[in-house]
Amino acid sequence: MLRRHARAACTALVAAGMALAGLQAGTATAAPDRNPTAKTAAQTLAATAAQPELLSAMQRDLGLTRPQALTRLANEAEAGATAARLRQGLGAAFAGAWVDGAESGTLTVATTRAADAAAIRATGADARLVPHGLTALERAKRALDRAATAEAPVRYVDVRANVLVVEEARAGAGARLVAAAGVPRELVRVVRTAEAPRPLYDIRGGDAYYMGGGGRCSVGFAVTRGTTQGFATAGHCGRAGTTTSGFNQVAQGSFQGSIFPGNDMAWVAANTNWTATPYVKGSGGANVQVTGSVLQPVGASVCRSGSTTGWHCGTIQQHNTSVTYPEGTISGVTRTTVCAEPGDSGGSYISGSQAQGVTSGGSGNCSSGGTTFFQPLNPLLQNYGLTLRITGSDPGPGPGEPQPGGTWAAGKVYAAGATVTYGGATYRCLQGHQAQTGWEPPNVPALWQRA
Repeated sequence: MLRRHARAACTALVAAGMALAGLQAGTATAAPDRNPTAKTAAQTLAATAAQPELLSAMQRDLGLTRPQALTRLANEAEAGATAARLRQGLGAAFAGAWVDGAESGTLTVATTRAADAAAIRATGADARLVPHGLTALERAKRALDRAATAEAPVRYVDVRANVLVVEEARAGAGARLVAAAGVPRELVRVVRTAEAPRPLYDIRGGDAYYMGGGGRCSVGFAVTRGTTQGFATAGHCGRAGTTTSGFNQVAQGSFQGSIFPGNDMAWVAANTNWTATPYVKGSGGANVQVTGSVLQPVGASVCRSGSTTGWHCGTIQQHNTSVTYPEGTISGVTRTTVCAEPGDSGGSYISGSQAQGVTSGGSGNCSSGGTTFFQPLNPLLQNYGLTLRITGSDPGPGPGEPQPGGTWAAGKVYAAGATVTYGGATYRCLQGHQAQTGWEPPNVPALWQRA
């Protein structure tokens, strides 16, 4: 159980690192770093610095008190780090991880090997033995994606149920898809849905930005590329060359790159009249700070800012979901319980102060509820060579202080499993993120493990 014990969780990770050494033949697990300045996961992700607007939305939409909301963010930060370390150690036996409880106080990690249970429990997590590894389920999902049509519009791995879910809009569509893809039937659960996901861009007027050809969308996150300032948004909002104007109808910039379908990512370069700031618009127009881009685990809280419906919160249901819109299939999006409506497309998803992604599409609305999907931000940043604007970063070494050197570099996007060198040592990335000064590998064991 990860209940309010950030430091205890960090101590448990040290024990887990040792216990994991015998989990997988051929997998080396080095002793943990002895860095007195290393930050806990909650400190790294600035969980205790969550701003009032975000906490208020979590209270309203998740039924929490303010202390519960703060505890939940801290628990989710620690759970994400614990799950990431276990995934590295368990290898192919890893079958997913998720958090539960009003305060995300319980982390569960699934494995296909009974012998792993003790090492999982040593971290403070619950262990669950399941028949299918996450890698095998995701491989099967890719086969379904290649054969999918709009009759079976959504596919994802439900890690809690250890099954590949296909949502069918027409009776028999799921079974036909499974047969066409050649996926073993025992891996799949077909569920009927009356909802048809669609991109959320079809309301015009009164929004954060307007496209030159008509329509409006929402700004995602402020970014820079060299000296150029701009923002990340959804690909279905515009194509390269599409001009934009801001919320005030003043000329703003133009789309520099856009991918849709396949993914749903784009970025807009702004002209010199606009300045990229490290904030997301909160309730009443207040600024909510962005301090990084560490993707949070299944079950974690997440809030969305959009120009149509404002602030709403919910939880992460599944990562790496595939959705078939009328325009085509997009893959690698995250499924959430947060509501959204047309015009919210491209807007910000944020967990605590960690940028998660930009609104893609969904079904339902914010009156009756619904399901929405976001394009994760880190692949977008990496694809276009963008740097997320953040607050509160460490200034790094001062004049005359030594530069440790190595292959690690601030501004680069690292995926889980990537390796770098820093200060003469090798480190393996635990959680995908864009590196920043102050997040050097020895300082953030939630993000890097010494190899």
